Amino acid sequence: MTTVTFSTEGSRITGFTAQGHSGYASEGEDIVCAAVTSVVRMTECAINDVLGLEASVKVRQSDASITLKLPSSLDEDNESTCQTLLTAMMVYLVQLTEEYPDYITVLEV
Repeated sequence: MTTVTFSTEGSRITGFTAQGHSGYASEGEDIVCAAVTSVVRMTECAINDVLGLEASVKVRQSDASITLKLPSSLDEDNESTCQTLLTAMMVYLVQLTEEYPDYITVLEV
């Protein structure tokens, strides 16, 4: 199962960790893993490559995980954009959980 955990401070999403393989299908055919990977990569690219921010990204092959943490201080425009991106990612993943409840879990801590 894939678990995506969003970290928060009050109402601010500060980052996320996506961990594990969904187990929906074999590697290369797993649409749940592909969906999660796609939204994770899009969000990371939007934050770091498009906005030019320096969010911390750690990838660990040992437990098939990726963690992204936003910088602690962003200007108002970048903060708003990052919150929109992370909230959209969360909504998308929750909807995916509704379709594939045995293969993905979304948490907020």
